[in-house]
Order: sequence, then C-alpha cells, then structure tokens
Amino acid sequence: MAQLETLSVDTSKAEASDALAAVAETYDAARAEDFLGHVASLLDHGAAAVMIAHGHRLGLFDQLAALPDVTSVELAKATGLTERYLREWLAVMVVAGILHYTPESRRYHLPAEHAASLTREGALGNLAVYAQHVALLGRLEERTLENFRSGRGTVYGDYPCFHQIMAEDSGQTVTAGLFEHILPLAPELPLRLAEGIEVLDAGCGRGAALLAMARRFPRSRFTGYDLGADAIAFARKEAEAQGLTNITFEARDLTGYVEPGRWDLITSFDAVHDQKDPQAFLRGLHASLRSGGLYLMQDIGASAKLENNRDFPFATLLYAVSTVHCTPISIGQGGEGLGTMWGWETAERFLRTAGFEDIEHHRLSHDPMNVWFIARV
Repeated sequence: MAQLETLSVDTSKAEASDALAAVAETYDAARAEDFLGHVASLLDHGAAAVMIAHGHRLGLFDQLAALPDVTSVELAKATGLTERYLREWLAVMVVAGILHYTPESRRYHLPAEHAASLTREGALGNLAVYAQHVALLGRLEERTLENFRSGRGTVYGDYPCFHQIMAEDSGQTVTAGLFEHILPLAPELPLRLAEGIEVLDAGCGRGAALLAMARRFPRSRFTGYDLGADAIAFARKEAEAQGLTNITFEARDLTGYVEPGRWDLITSFDAVHDQKDPQAFLRGLHASLRSGGLYLMQDIGASAKLENNRDFPFATLLYAVSTVHCTPISIGQGGEGLGTMWGWETAERFLRTAGFEDIEHHRLSHDPMNVWFIARV
C-alpha cells in the first residue's frame, strides 16, 4: 500500500513537472517580464504603505507639513525621535515619491499637494489612515495562515489597534460629513433630532458619530451598543470628558438583538457585514424601530459581483482586509463570513427581507467607497 501511495505522489510530481515545462515552452517572454515588473512594483508599494502607516502614527507627516524643509537632525529635534531611524524612514519617503530631497543640503520637503492627502488636517482626507490596515495585515499573518488551515475565525481582541484605526476612518467618512451630507439624506431627520428622539447606534465602535450627534442635538437621547468592551470604555470616557448627559454606551453582543418598538432612529456605520448573522441582525433592528422610525446604514459600496469591482476604489485592500478581518470575525462568532465585499445588492436584499419596504440608497460625490441606505418603517 505504501508503495502505491509513493508511486501516486511521484506520478503527480512528474505530471506537474511536465505541465510546467509545457508552459515554459509556450509562454510569452515579454508579457512575463512585464508581469514581473508589475509584481515588483506591488512589493515596493506595499513596503511604502507600511512606512506611511509608521509616519502617520508618529505624527511625522503633520510635522513635515508644518516645516518648509528640514534635515533629519532637525526633524529628530522637533519630534524627539531617533535621528538614525528617521533618516531611513525619510529615505523610503524620498524613493517612494512622497518627499522631495535636496542632496546638497540634505534637506527634505513635503509638498503641500502631498500633505493634502497625508496629514490629519489634509484638505483631501488622510489616506495614511488606511495605510495602517496594510501594516495590520502583516501583524496578523500567522493567525491568518492558521485560519486558512483550520477554517476557524477570530475575535476582536486578536487585532491590535483595530478600534483606533476604525475610529480614525469613521472620523473621515462619517463624522466629518455627518451634518452636511449624511443626515440630510433623510430630509426630515435633522428637525426630528433637534426636537428630541430616541437613537441607537448598533455597532458604535468608539462612538465618534454618536458623540457628535449628542453634542449637536441635546434634546435627543443616544445609546451606543458594541461587542468590543475596549471601544465602549473609550466611548464612555469621551462622553464623560465632554460632559454629555444624553448619551450612554453598553458593551453588548447584538446576536439575536431585538427591543420591540424602542427607537425612532437606528444607525449602523460599516458594522453590518461583520455580524454573525447580518440578516437576523437587520430583522431585529427593523422590529426595534417604532412606527415611522428610520434606519440609516453605511457599508462598503462595492458590488457583490467580483467582475464589477475591478475599478472600485481600494478594491485590492478591501478584499485583503476582508480575508484577514471581516470574514474571520464573522466566522469566529459562528457566522458564514459574508466579508467586506458582500455588495450593495446583497445589503439591499437583506434590508427588504428584514421587513423594510421603503428603501433608498445613496452615493456621496466626495466618498466613492461607501453606500448609504435610508430605510423607513
């Protein structure tokens, strides 16, 4: 029996070798060279993304934006960081085309056009926030490889800095445009909030959007639920520091959640596809709204069909994040793992199945990555 198994393995190897030899004889050498260059560029860009994440967390882009030009020694003095490490990081930024470098004076300069998308006050938003996801992918490599082998999932505690990254992301995509662009998607909503209603943010994370609404609309009462105890603890401290008395936060597993007819408004910002059972989750939210209530849901605006996402913003990054985070987080709760790119079509179908009949979906011109649903009871 052992001899037969060995023969089978040897035969498979021989067949594979023959197949590779056939490919080697027929492949287009020029196209292969082009592809090699493409892969090399991906590797280079991946390394740059990790270093961008380091620069963001250390506040280096913000510091560089405040200085006309600087040497590595001057930057070390201004930041309190070690010059030798700064010099290597600056070299990465120069060869990646992010910083300008003057060899004669050994000075570095961050152009205003580059600062516009790499600083915390950037006019175009801070893309360095998303670079942190690339760094996080590497930190989770061993756990992700084990997931491939075992089929198991993860828990939120497996992800260092996850809620911090998501809070920064939400600050740009949700909180910054909340009052000008997002709430007015339902024209009646700002007035109702001003008059005073009961609001739930289901999957609130660190609660930035809810805190902003509580400050703006003191007559309304706001509640945030999230599975992450660390995120809830952060949100509670923020509410206390701001002296807000119309807001509460609770660490809560929303699996099977329902509080019949309790809320006038429920929001979920980039939270539904991570749930153990998104369909049951939405059904529970529908049942928890009062008559005339409204559900505001943000999620990734990609399609459920892979072929439609080739040109979708950050599609490669989003599928990678789905592989390492969103899919295993759902599987870790016993869910099927719909993933980040479950698609706006799936989301709309789930909303209808949950009982929502009056559904609108919107795209915001300044935010090509997300879709916004307004669903009324």
